[in-house]
Amino acid sequence: MTDAPLKLFNSLTRSLEPFEPIHPGEARVYTCGPTVYNYQHIGNMRAYVFADTLGRTLSWKGYALKHVINITDVGHLTSDADAGDDKMEKAAAREGKSAWDIARYYQQVFEADLDRLNIRKPQHPRATDYVESMIAWARSIEVKHCYELDSGLYFDVATVPEYGRLARAVTDAIEDAGEGRIDEVEGKHNAADFAIWRKTPPGETRQMEWDSPWGKGAPGWHLECSVMSAELLGHPFDIHTGGIDHREIHHPNEIAQNQAHNCSSDSGARIWMHNNFLIDRRGKMSKSSGEFLTLQALVDRGFHPLAYRLLCLQAHYRSELEFTWEGLEAALTRLKRIVGAYSKIRSADVPKDFQETSLGKIFESEYSVFTSAISDDLATPKALTAFEELLTSKHWKAHEKAPVLLKMDRVLGFGLATLTRADLRIRPATAEIIEAEIEAALSERKEARAAKDFARSDAIRDDLAAKGVEVMDGDPLGWEWKLS
Repeated sequence: MTDAPLKLFNSLTRSLEPFEPIHPGEARVYTCGPTVYNYQHIGNMRAYVFADTLGRTLSWKGYALKHVINITDVGHLTSDADAGDDKMEKAAAREGKSAWDIARYYQQVFEADLDRLNIRKPQHPRATDYVESMIAWARSIEVKHCYELDSGLYFDVATVPEYGRLARAVTDAIEDAGEGRIDEVEGKHNAADFAIWRKTPPGETRQMEWDSPWGKGAPGWHLECSVMSAELLGHPFDIHTGGIDHREIHHPNEIAQNQAHNCSSDSGARIWMHNNFLIDRRGKMSKSSGEFLTLQALVDRGFHPLAYRLLCLQAHYRSELEFTWEGLEAALTRLKRIVGAYSKIRSADVPKDFQETSLGKIFESEYSVFTSAISDDLATPKALTAFEELLTSKHWKAHEKAPVLLKMDRVLGFGLATLTRADLRIRPATAEIIEAEIEAALSERKEARAAKDFARSDAIRDDLAAKGVEVMDGDPLGWEWKLS
């Protein structure tokens, strides 16, 4: 079988491009990580499902993957454009803890969410471990590209070529932007100029601050990604990913820093990729509104986290994805069907004379459809369809399908080799009955039905319904019950 070449959409050129690694046999990927001042909402987590799918695809293609997701534990303000309160300091005041404790706690929660979504764990370097490197980077570009104000050291975007090319904006357009994302700072040369180093205001003391040539303070948010990607992956590296909101300010600023430091027009990464928003009917999901859904909130409603992973894969990463509870319920049902069907395949006997070399035809047909879809800019909706068609196909025997399906699952990331039907049954936080009680009641109900004691059977069903348990007689998936 001829493997389809991998093509990815480059936000910098707005075109599909073949993936050609800078270092033969290797793929180096940097993903903008979370600011660990609060729980990540499920819109944030869509970015990491996308990045994991990309990483899995690169590994599946045979590349040795080096993937970095940074942890922003310093330097990020409540606006992407260096405005507002420091997120870490604000969270520390809100919760009555140190900024360091806030960062460690929310990093642990984030990493636990990655595990629950079956996202492979890449390197997770913390920004605070690279502050000295950030100061050195800032000093190296200060003379040609920066100027100092009372509030900090600022980068002059007019000193680099084609600033804003990634966002398809020019400096004049950014200066005229009326969306409130760029705040006025007295003395700035251009409205789009951004802080490289933020000085601690006179009379104030921050929990996270360092000595620097420009006074005590903290690095600007944009600086950390330039410094950490260069130290951990080298410049240039292969792919930089993030949410589409980063395409407008954060990533153009990062590119400007890279150009200044590297004394070239190179952006730092060869390909820039961005996933689109997760939206609900009130608009884009964000933490600024104070109302957002976490992965734990889905679990508390009885949804397995992998149902959310499947929901993400059902849409192309560059498309907006609307979140509804009904959509998540449908994704969970689809996942149950997948797990139920694969469980039967997994338990099938393998003939003693079976040879994997006999799988050539299945790879040439069904598998080629899957690989063509994934290779076409991670077209997961089409890939899922190809996967399910093979899963339910009666043309191939179970022992023939099993190894091919597992090869597909290396990209989809459901963990079908070990995932069971029971794993997907999540008890809602509000449920007043435990699973053992449900199973005991259902066992008693089966005995009543076998004895044709239908009054007793109905009474047990009604009692379970009163406790939030829906008995699913005749369920084609064979799940028997669910908690509502």
